[in-house]
Amino acid sequence: MNISDVKAKRIRKALVSWYLKHKRKMPWRETRDPYRTWLSEVMLQQAQVKTVIPYYHRFLERFPTIEALARGDLQDILKMWEGLGYYARARNFHRATGIVTRDYGGSVPADWETFIQLPGVGEYTAAAVQSLAFGHPHAVVDGNVKRVLARLFAIEDPVNRPKAYKQFKDIAGTLLDREQPGNFNQAIMELGALICKPARPTCDHCPVQPDCISYQHDRVDEFPKKEKRKPVPTLQMVAGVIRKKGRFLITRRKPAGLLGGLWEFPGGELQKGEAAAAGCIRAIQDKTGLKVDTDKRLARINHAYTHFKITLEVFVCQVRPGSRVRLNGPVDFDWVRPEQLDDYAFPKANLKFMHLIV
Repeated sequence: MNISDVKAKRIRKALVSWYLKHKRKMPWRETRDPYRTWLSEVMLQQAQVKTVIPYYHRFLERFPTIEALARGDLQDILKMWEGLGYYARARNFHRATGIVTRDYGGSVPADWETFIQLPGVGEYTAAAVQSLAFGHPHAVVDGNVKRVLARLFAIEDPVNRPKAYKQFKDIAGTLLDREQPGNFNQAIMELGALICKPARPTCDHCPVQPDCISYQHDRVDEFPKKEKRKPVPTLQMVAGVIRKKGRFLITRRKPAGLLGGLWEFPGGELQKGEAAAAGCIRAIQDKTGLKVDTDKRLARINHAYTHFKITLEVFVCQVRPGSRVRLNGPVDFDWVRPEQLDDYAFPKANLKFMHLIV
């Protein structure tokens, strides 16, 4: 796409001027410390600003420096992350800060090629940290940016088609203010969050409205284009709150993979045609070796992940006499009192029913 130098200059000037006047106050915007900038970008992936702010403050109170985080125990870090979701981000961030501490003296690499090699660092995170913390001219491309650009230039390619990414990145790079790339990147993302919203954008307040092709042709609601995705499957899951002498059994997932390293109440996926109570008994024996009986149903929980949803049936269970734990899948287990549950990091689906445990 050809964008004249005059138009690009006009758009970037309007965006940055608007941002400096209207930007929201956020704690990570008050610093250029690369560690804090990096932390905020990791937390903000798949999360809203209002959700992230308290996590950001608590995390920095516990791990104020990159060295402190690198030395931290992964279980403590996962506990601090509990409820924020996408736990691979926390595991990768911990690994990456360890590498930075060990190999780069605790200084976040100030060049793209080195930084992007760190665990969990993709193009978006690299562009954000390099531009915001170091002032390097790299354009960010996230959902907000793609939506703004799709409307601004009436881009027909679906924003969720992988092949379209290069087009959006090239356009963002053309518009980028190379003298203040951090402000420009923040500006275009802020515009998408506050003005050019997915539904009911407030075009009358948009600083780049005069250059917006979709607005000029009364087609704003047609953009961004998206390809239809297959329906998200729903998995039928079960879990058991297993009582034994006033304590409950929890198990820890393998370090890698979905929810890696977190603790949970044992269970698994129901087999086709299997009744929930029977499936709970079977899944617990498969994972822990314990033979149990179900007392009652405690809760039914609905929860959504990125690519699937679950319906989780939770049962209170009793251990049969003589049965002992022999793990098959989980890497650790513990028998804990109710008041000790707060010491462990659990998936959000478990947190949704833990208030019922007495």
